[in-house]
Amino acid sequence: MKKFLLVTLSAILFLSAFVAGSVSNASAKDTKIMEVKSMVGVPRPYTGATNAIRGIPGGGLPWVIGSAEGELKSNGKLELKVRGLVFDPNDPDVIARGIGGTNTVPNFKAIVSCLSRDAEGNPTTVNVSTDLFPADAAGNSKIEGRLDLPQPCIAPIIFVTNPAGAWFATTGF
Repeated sequence: MKKFLLVTLSAILFLSAFVAGSVSNASAKDTKIMEVKSMVGVPRPYTGATNAIRGIPGGGLPWVIGSAEGELKSNGKLELKVRGLVFDPNDPDVIARGIGGTNTVPNFKAIVSCLSRDAEGNPTTVNVSTDLFPADAAGNSKIEGRLDLPQPCIAPIIFVTNPAGAWFATTGF
Protein backbone atom coordinates (compact mmCIF):
# COMPACT_ATOMS: atom_id res chain seq x y z
CA MET A 1 0.00 0.00 0.00
CA LYS A 2 2.85 2.33 0.85
CA LYS A 3 4.50 1.71 -2.55
CA PHE A 4 1.22 2.32 -4.35
CA LEU A 5 0.72 5.62 -2.52
CA LEU A 6 4.31 6.69 -3.25
CA VAL A 7 3.99 5.85 -6.97
CA THR A 8 0.62 7.65 -7.21
CA LEU A 9 1.94 10.71 -5.43
CA SER A 10 5.05 10.78 -7.66
CA ALA A 11 2.90 10.54 -10.78
CA ILE A 12 0.67 13.39 -9.60
CA LEU A 13 3.67 15.59 -8.84
CA PHE A 14 5.23 14.80 -12.21
CA LEU A 15 2.04 15.62 -14.12
CA SER A 16 1.49 18.78 -12.07
CA ALA A 17 4.99 20.02 -12.90
CA PHE A 18 4.47 19.20 -16.60
CA VAL A 19 1.11 21.01 -16.75
CA ALA A 20 2.42 24.01 -14.80
CA GLY A 21 5.41 24.24 -17.15
CA SER A 22 3.14 24.13 -20.20
CA VAL A 23 0.89 26.83 -18.80
CA SER A 24 3.79 29.14 -17.90
CA ASN A 25 5.39 28.66 -21.35
CA ALA A 26 2.10 29.46 -23.09
CA SER A 27 1.56 32.57 -21.01
CA ALA A 28 5.16 33.70 -21.50
CA LYS A 29 4.56 33.72 -25.27
CA ASP A 30 1.49 35.90 -24.80
CA THR A 31 2.98 38.41 -22.37
CA LYS A 32 1.68 41.95 -22.78
CA ILE A 33 4.67 44.08 -23.70
CA MET A 34 2.84 47.32 -24.29
CA GLU A 35 -0.50 48.73 -23.27
CA VAL A 36 -1.86 51.67 -25.21
CA LYS A 37 -3.93 54.16 -23.25
CA SER A 38 -3.23 57.24 -25.35
CA MET A 39 -1.82 58.35 -28.67
CA VAL A 40 -0.96 61.72 -30.15
CA GLY A 41 -1.85 62.98 -33.61
CA VAL A 42 0.92 64.12 -35.93
CA PRO A 43 1.70 67.78 -35.15
CA ARG A 44 3.79 70.25 -37.07
CA PRO A 45 6.82 69.97 -37.53
CA TYR A 46 6.44 66.17 -37.84
CA THR A 47 4.27 66.31 -40.97
CA GLY A 48 5.99 65.01 -44.08
CA ALA A 49 9.33 63.24 -44.38
CA THR A 50 11.62 65.93 -42.93
CA ASN A 51 11.29 64.80 -39.31
CA ALA A 52 10.39 61.16 -39.79
CA ILE A 53 10.41 58.99 -36.68
CA ARG A 54 12.37 55.75 -37.13
CA GLY A 55 12.06 56.17 -40.88
CA ILE A 56 8.28 56.66 -40.82
CA PRO A 57 7.16 60.02 -42.25
CA GLY A 58 4.30 62.00 -40.79
CA GLY A 59 1.06 62.57 -42.67
CA GLY A 60 1.04 65.63 -44.94
CA LEU A 61 -1.17 67.70 -42.60
CA PRO A 62 -1.61 67.77 -38.81
CA TRP A 63 -3.98 65.24 -37.20
CA VAL A 64 -5.60 64.94 -33.77
CA ILE A 65 -7.01 61.90 -31.99
CA GLY A 66 -9.85 61.59 -29.52
CA SER A 67 -8.83 58.34 -27.85
CA ALA A 68 -6.89 55.13 -28.31
CA GLU A 69 -6.65 51.89 -26.41
CA GLY A 70 -5.08 48.55 -27.06
CA GLU A 71 -2.21 46.23 -26.40
CA LEU A 72 0.76 44.55 -28.02
CA LYS A 73 1.77 41.07 -26.88
CA SER A 74 5.14 39.40 -27.15
CA ASN A 75 3.73 36.89 -29.67
CA GLY A 76 3.04 39.83 -32.02
CA LYS A 77 -0.70 40.07 -31.43
CA LEU A 78 -1.82 43.69 -31.73
CA GLU A 79 -5.26 45.00 -30.83
CA LEU A 80 -5.83 48.72 -31.22
CA LYS A 81 -9.01 50.78 -31.19
CA VAL A 82 -8.80 54.42 -32.25
CA ARG A 83 -11.58 57.00 -32.01
CA GLY A 84 -11.67 60.44 -33.57
CA LEU A 85 -8.45 60.29 -35.61
CA VAL A 86 -9.07 63.30 -37.87
CA PHE A 87 -7.42 66.30 -39.49
CA ASP A 88 -6.61 68.98 -36.90
CA PRO A 89 -9.55 71.41 -37.04
CA ASN A 90 -7.34 74.25 -35.67
CA ASP A 91 -4.60 74.06 -38.30
CA PRO A 92 -4.73 76.91 -40.88
CA ASP A 93 -3.91 74.63 -43.85
CA VAL A 94 -6.60 72.15 -42.77
CA ILE A 95 -9.12 74.97 -42.29
CA ALA A 96 -8.30 76.34 -45.75
CA ARG A 97 -9.09 72.95 -47.27
CA GLY A 98 -12.34 72.59 -45.32
CA ILE A 99 -11.48 69.15 -43.94
CA GLY A 100 -10.99 69.92 -40.25
CA GLY A 101 -12.40 67.32 -37.88
CA THR A 102 -12.81 64.68 -40.60
CA ASN A 103 -10.95 61.64 -41.88
CA THR A 104 -10.72 61.30 -45.66
CA VAL A 105 -8.69 58.06 -45.62
CA PRO A 106 -10.86 54.92 -45.94
CA ASN A 107 -8.28 52.53 -44.46
CA PHE A 108 -5.71 52.70 -41.67
CA LYS A 109 -2.98 50.28 -40.75
CA ALA A 110 -0.63 50.01 -37.80
CA ILE A 111 3.14 49.91 -37.86
CA VAL A 112 5.11 48.67 -34.87
CA SER A 113 8.65 50.00 -34.77
CA CYS A 114 11.25 48.17 -32.68
CA LEU A 115 14.90 48.74 -31.98
CA SER A 116 16.65 45.41 -32.48
CA ARG A 117 19.88 43.92 -33.81
CA ASP A 118 20.80 42.42 -37.14
CA ALA A 119 22.45 39.03 -37.79
CA GLU A 120 25.88 40.48 -36.97
CA GLY A 121 24.63 41.97 -33.69
CA ASN A 122 24.57 45.57 -34.92
CA PRO A 123 21.75 47.90 -33.88
CA THR A 124 18.87 48.26 -36.32
CA THR A 125 15.33 49.58 -36.51
CA VAL A 126 12.68 47.11 -37.66
CA ASN A 127 9.23 48.33 -38.73
CA VAL A 128 6.47 45.77 -39.24
CA SER A 129 2.91 46.54 -40.33
CA THR A 130 -0.58 45.11 -40.22
CA ASP A 131 -2.99 44.70 -43.08
CA LEU A 132 -5.42 47.53 -43.84
CA PHE A 133 -8.48 48.08 -41.66
CA PRO A 134 -11.54 50.20 -42.46
CA ALA A 135 -11.78 53.68 -40.98
CA ASP A 136 -14.87 55.86 -41.06
CA ALA A 137 -15.16 59.60 -41.73
CA ALA A 138 -15.18 60.24 -37.95
CA GLY A 139 -11.73 58.61 -37.69
CA ASN A 140 -12.82 55.43 -35.91
CA SER A 141 -11.11 52.11 -36.60
CA LYS A 142 -10.36 48.78 -34.96
CA ILE A 143 -7.01 47.29 -35.94
CA GLU A 144 -6.18 43.68 -35.08
CA GLY A 145 -3.39 41.55 -36.36
CA ARG A 146 -0.43 39.34 -35.60
CA LEU A 147 2.94 40.77 -36.50
CA ASP A 148 6.30 39.07 -36.86
CA LEU A 149 8.16 41.09 -34.23
CA PRO A 150 11.97 41.00 -34.23
CA GLN A 151 13.76 39.48 -31.26
CA PRO A 152 14.55 41.49 -29.32
CA CYS A 153 11.91 44.20 -29.78
CA ILE A 154 13.25 47.08 -27.70
CA ALA A 155 11.31 50.32 -27.10
CA PRO A 156 8.35 49.55 -29.37
CA ILE A 157 6.39 52.45 -30.85
CA ILE A 158 2.97 51.93 -32.42
CA PHE A 159 1.90 54.17 -35.30
CA VAL A 160 -1.49 54.43 -37.01
CA THR A 161 -0.79 55.21 -40.65
CA ASN A 162 -2.33 55.61 -44.07
CA PRO A 163 -1.99 52.69 -46.53
CA ALA A 164 1.35 54.09 -47.78
CA GLY A 165 2.80 54.18 -44.25
CA ALA A 166 2.70 57.90 -43.31
CA TRP A 167 1.71 58.21 -39.65
CA PHE A 168 -1.35 60.05 -38.35
CA ALA A 169 -1.02 59.03 -34.67
CA THR A 170 1.62 57.42 -32.49
CA THR A 171 1.92 56.15 -28.95
CA GLY A 172 2.59 58.94 -26.54
CA PHE A 173 0.57 61.85 -25.20
